[in-house]
Amino acid sequence: MNVSYDVRIHNIEKRKNSAGQITSCRVSWKVNGTPWKERFSTVALADTFRAELMAAARRGEAFDVTTGRPVSWKREESVLTWFAFSLSYAEAKWKHASPNHRRGIAEALTDATEALLLGVDKAPDRDTRRAALRWAYSNRVRDGLEEPPAALAAAYRWLESNTVLMTAFEEPSGKGAVLARGLLDRISSTKEGKTAAAATTARKRATVNNAMEYAMEIGALSSNPLKAVKWTRPRLLASVDPRVVINIGQARRFFSAVEQRAERGKRMKAFFGCMYFAALRPEEVVDLREEHLVSLPVGAWGEMRLTNAEPRAGSRWTDSGRVRERRGLKHRANGDTRSVPIHPELGAMLRAHIDEFGTGPDGRIFIGPRGGLMTDRAYLKVFHEARGRAFTEAEAKSPLMAVPYDLRHAAVSTWLNAGVSAPQVAEWAGHSVDVLLRVYAKCIHGQQGAAMKRIWEATRA
Repeated sequence: MNVSYDVRIHNIEKRKNSAGQITSCRVSWKVNGTPWKERFSTVALADTFRAELMAAARRGEAFDVTTGRPVSWKREESVLTWFAFSLSYAEAKWKHASPNHRRGIAEALTDATEALLLGVDKAPDRDTRRAALRWAYSNRVRDGLEEPPAALAAAYRWLESNTVLMTAFEEPSGKGAVLARGLLDRISSTKEGKTAAAATTARKRATVNNAMEYAMEIGALSSNPLKAVKWTRPRLLASVDPRVVINIGQARRFFSAVEQRAERGKRMKAFFGCMYFAALRPEEVVDLREEHLVSLPVGAWGEMRLTNAEPRAGSRWTDSGRVRERRGLKHRANGDTRSVPIHPELGAMLRAHIDEFGTGPDGRIFIGPRGGLMTDRAYLKVFHEARGRAFTEAEAKSPLMAVPYDLRHAAVSTWLNAGVSAPQVAEWAGHSVDVLLRVYAKCIHGQQGAAMKRIWEATRA
């Protein structure tokens, strides 16, 4: 066999159409002076192939002058490493995933990668490795960057050649299943090695399972290795704990305590009121604008019509690079709206808020003291301080309204217990009826007596 160690690998060449979109990528290199090239449809696939060539060259492997490939490759097609594959998967999902879903994908892939490393003894420290993975799954994919920042370059290059091959999942004698089980064990644990929350484990397992299905689509695997493992899924808490739900008296104590927190608290009284009286999600309150207030009469019910939400995902995961990105309403098609009644007490809060603080850019109702977005950090600080002042010692130590989202739970529970029909509550809250009844089944109080009376009437002689 004619081999050579004289290898020169060039940068990726990208071809774009008239709109500036990348249509193809080409990897070119030379072996013993002979040029070779390979064309790919995406940057991720091209970068994967180039990274494998680079890794072989760095290890001092011989290249076959008749194929241009490392001699160690048993076939002409590239053999994907887990790291290279995971980059390809993250890029394939990016365009159609929400910012929070992108972050979830990256978290699952980062944990999975830790279970599939080779030669950890000589690896960069764990925090640097994880930082390099976060960069690879976010900035690299979103911005099309080829080189990581200097502080992460060594860890990134190490990852390129120190994760298992995808073919390792198909090794005989149960070795592939052992590898898959180790992966599942890792995503079921926290970074510190403790058992992760059931919902977190389920979410990460769904991501990794989808990644394996994608591997089958592109021919990297012939079957899904996770299905060969008998693994007990964690039990999920499907319904809201009724202990977190506050009543109207506790809510009014809380609003009073919020208002006492100087100007910052006054700015947030109606903010929290939208969650308690209208069951808005925090990201829906952040996006609430004056145009959404259809009617706001004095002493009577009003109406708001929601159009968008601004969930917080982090600047790494949004297309704009901002912490929040405006999107359509959750569980609804783009452009769909949702009408919600405005309780007279909430109407008074909103009128007082607008009269005192006005509105921000684009008519945004809730803004910070300096005119910026209402940040999580700002409203969480006020929330926990007000909760501590408003509640008794026993209430404060209990799960009662432990997080702001529990205000929304209280709103939905109040509507259901007031006898509002489930379809109407589901429409106002932005749920489907089946999800609504499953999630809030334990929060429907005061109806047992009436139910037993009806049964008695139906069965007595």
